[in-house]
Amino acid sequence: MDNPSISGMNNQSSPSSSQSNPPSKSQEPTTPSSLNYYHPSPSRTIYSDRFIPCRSASNFALFDISPPPPPPPSDASRGEDNSSSSAAYTALLRTALFGSDLGFVVPPGTPDKKSFSVNTSPASHNIFRFKSETRQSLHSLSPLGFDDHSPGVSHSPVKAPRKVPRSPYKVLDAPALQDDFYLNLVDWSSHNVLAVGLGNCVYLWNACSSKVTKLCDLGIDDSVCSVGWAQRGTSLAVGTSNGKVQIWDASRCKRVRTMEGHRLRVGALAWSSSMLSSGSRDKSILQRDPRAQQDFVSKLNGHKSEVCGLKWSYDNRELASGGNDNRLFVWNQHSTQPVLKYCEHTAAVKAIAWSPHLHGLLASGGGTADRCIRFWNTTTNSHLSCMDTGSQVCNLVWSKNVNELVSTHGYSQNQIIVWRYPTMSKQLATLTGHTYRVLYLAISPDGQTIVTGAGDETLRFWNVFPSPKSQNTESEIGASSFGRTHIR
Repeated sequence: MDNPSISGMNNQSSPSSSQSNPPSKSQEPTTPSSLNYYHPSPSRTIYSDRFIPCRSASNFALFDISPPPPPPPSDASRGEDNSSSSAAYTALLRTALFGSDLGFVVPPGTPDKKSFSVNTSPASHNIFRFKSETRQSLHSLSPLGFDDHSPGVSHSPVKAPRKVPRSPYKVLDAPALQDDFYLNLVDWSSHNVLAVGLGNCVYLWNACSSKVTKLCDLGIDDSVCSVGWAQRGTSLAVGTSNGKVQIWDASRCKRVRTMEGHRLRVGALAWSSSMLSSGSRDKSILQRDPRAQQDFVSKLNGHKSEVCGLKWSYDNRELASGGNDNRLFVWNQHSTQPVLKYCEHTAAVKAIAWSPHLHGLLASGGGTADRCIRFWNTTTNSHLSCMDTGSQVCNLVWSKNVNELVSTHGYSQNQIIVWRYPTMSKQLATLTGHTYRVLYLAISPDGQTIVTGAGDETLRFWNVFPSPKSQNTESEIGASSFGRTHIR
C-alpha cells in the first residue's frame, strides 16, 4: 500500500508559484486530502526521519502474536512470475532460519499496526516466557540449515567425530616382557623417556632419539617387578622380587639408594610430589621419603592380599590402592588405615586412574571375574557408575587434554578401548593387535600417545588423544617413525 505522505514528498510544487497565483473565490475550499502534501522550500534539502519497519521475516509465533491478515489480491500487472520466485526464495529462507514447522507465511510489505492482535490467553500473559519448542541449535542459524525436511536446501556435512588411528605407529620388540597381571613394568617420564623392566634388567628408551640404554642388571637371583618415574626429574624407582626398592638417577645411570621393608615382591609403585609409595605381595603399603634416612616413614595395612595397583591423586592428597582381595581403598597423607573402602569389585583391582579434570573422581577396573570399570566420587564417598567391558580390565589412564580415558584388557579379547566420559556408552575406538593380555600401559608427557605392552613381548605406540590446542594434530613423539625395532 502506498503511503500518501511519501508520495506527497515526490510531487513538490514551488512555493513562489503558489504565492503568485492565490486561489480565487470560485476555487473549491481546501480538503483534508490536500493537507497531506508538503511544499518545502527549493533551497532546503529534504530528509525523511520516518522509520518503516519490515516485518516480513519476523517469527511472530515466538511471542504468541497472531500474524497479520493477508493483503487483498494484487493486480496481475504486478508480475506474477517475479513475485512467485521471490516468494519461493522467501519461503526457503524462512524455513532454513525458523524451521519447517512454521504455520503461516508473512506477506511482504508493511502491515498496519492495528492488524496485530496479541494472544491474551491465560497461558501467555508473559510473551517473553521461555519456550522449549523454540530452542534451536546453532546450525539452525545458518541459511543453509541442517533440517532434513527442508526442500531444496544444500546441507553442509555434520562435523565427523575425531578419528583414532587403528594401527600403532611404532612397535618395539621387548624380549622377556613378563605375562604377569600383578606386575607394572612400563612407565613414561616427564622427560620423554620410557622405562621398561625386562627380566632382571631395566632399559630406557628415549622417545626423541629412539636411543636405548641399559640402566641396571639385578643379577640372576632377582628380577624387576615394577618401575616408576618421579613426577619431576630423572629419578626412577625399581621394585624387585626380593622386596627391595632401588632409586636410580637415570641421567647418570647410577643407583642412589636401596630401601628395604617388604618381605615379598614389590609389584606397585607410585610417586607423589615428595613421597614414594610401594605395594607388595606381603599385603602392605610403605610410605617412603627418599630424603629421609630411614627406609620408610609409615606402613599402611588394610589389604588381605597382594597390593597390585597404586595411584596418587593429582593434588597429592589421596592415595588409591587396589588389591588381589578385590578391594579398592583410599588413603590420605597421614592415615595408616584406609579412609574409604570400596568392595563392589568381584576380582583383583589393578587398574586405577584419577581424573585430572574433576577433583575426587576415581576410576577402577576389575579382573577376569569382574570385567567392570567403576567410577567413584571420593569427595562425597559415592559410587557414580559402572560399565561392563566384557573382558579383564588390566589398566586405566585418563587423558589430561580431553575428558576421555583408555582401558587395556586381557581375557578374552586383548583389546584397547578409548572411552569418552561421562557417557561411556559409545566407544571412540577399539584397538587390537596384541596377541596376549595388554598388561602394561603408560602415557606420553604431552598426553597424546600411549604405549602398551603384553606377554607377546611387544610394545606398541598409539596416537589416541588430541593435543590441548588442536584435535587434529598428530603427536610429535615418534609420529613420523614407523616400523619395528628392538628395545635391546
